[in-house]
Amino acid sequence: MFFQATVGHLNLNLKKAVALGIDPVTAIRMVTINTAQYFGFKDLGALAPGYQADIVVLDDLTGFNPHRVYKRGTLVARDGKPVKDWPVENFPVMTSMDVSLPDRPFEIKARGDTVKVIATVPGQIITRKMMAKPKIEQELAVADTENDILKIAVVERHTGSGNIGLGFVHGFGLARGALASSVAHDSHNIIVIGTNDRDMEVAVREIMQMGGGLSVAEGGKITASVPLPVAGLMSVSDAETVTGQVLKLKKAAAELGCKLTEPFMAMSFLTLPVIPDIKITDKGLVDVNRFKFIPLFGKE
Repeated sequence: MFFQATVGHLNLNLKKAVALGIDPVTAIRMVTINTAQYFGFKDLGALAPGYQADIVVLDDLTGFNPHRVYKRGTLVARDGKPVKDWPVENFPVMTSMDVSLPDRPFEIKARGDTVKVIATVPGQIITRKMMAKPKIEQELAVADTENDILKIAVVERHTGSGNIGLGFVHGFGLARGALASSVAHDSHNIIVIGTNDRDMEVAVREIMQMGGGLSVAEGGKITASVPLPVAGLMSVSDAETVTGQVLKLKKAAAELGCKLTEPFMAMSFLTLPVIPDIKITDKGLVDVNRFKFIPLFGKE
C-alpha cells in the first residue's frame, strides 16, 4: 500500500521493463490484454470496439508517467490527482467489530518448561516451529524480549464468541510496546503482538474503537494508528492521507525496536492456517503440516 502510493505500481514495472530492453508495446501487452485474457475478462485490456473504455494517457513510453486516467470513458484523474473529491460522507461504512474482551485477556498460565514459538522467516510468509524455554513470572508465561520471544494473540471479532488464541512469536524484535491489526488473513480477526499485556490490550481496544485498523501502543498509550472502518480492512480516506498514516505507523513500530520493514504485512499472514509450518487462530496454535490444533506447552 505505502510502496504503491509513493513509488508506483504497474507503471513502475513498465518503466523497469523498458529500461531493461523490452519493447514498450510488448511490455504494455503484458500488463493489459495478456493479463485480461488469462483471467477471462473479455471486455478489458484493449482499446477496441466492445471493450470497456479504461484508458491511461501517458507522457511517453519510457517514464510511463500517467497524465490522465479514464474509467469507463469518464475522466477520473489528471496529473496524479482525482478530478473529484473523495466522497467520504457517502461511503458505506460496514464495520465488523463484535468483540468480547474479558479481564486480563492475554495472560498465559505457565503449564510446562517447554513452549512452542512461531518463528518468522525473513521475507517469507512461511513460519517454523521453534521450541523454547518460557520466561515465567508469578506463574505466568511472559514475553522474553532478550531472546526476541514476544506474546501473540488472536481475538475473534465477528460474533462476540470470546475466543482468544494465545502464543509466542519470534522475529519481530520489539523491545517494548505492542502492534495490533484487524487485517489478518483469511478470517481477519484481530491479531496483536507485544512485550506486555497492558500495551497489547490498549492496541486491541484502539482497533475496536476505530471499527478496525492498525495500531501501535507504548506505555499504555496509542502512538500511531490507521483506521480501516470498512469491514476492518479498508480506509475511507484518499491514498495520500493513508500513505501519511502508514508512514507514521511504521515509524512508531520501528521506534519500539521492530526490525521488520513491513511488520503489519508479516503479522497479517501469521493467522493463515494453510501455510506451513505453524500458525495461530482465535482457537489456538495450528500445526499446518499435520492439519491439527496443538497445545502451546509441551513437545508434541
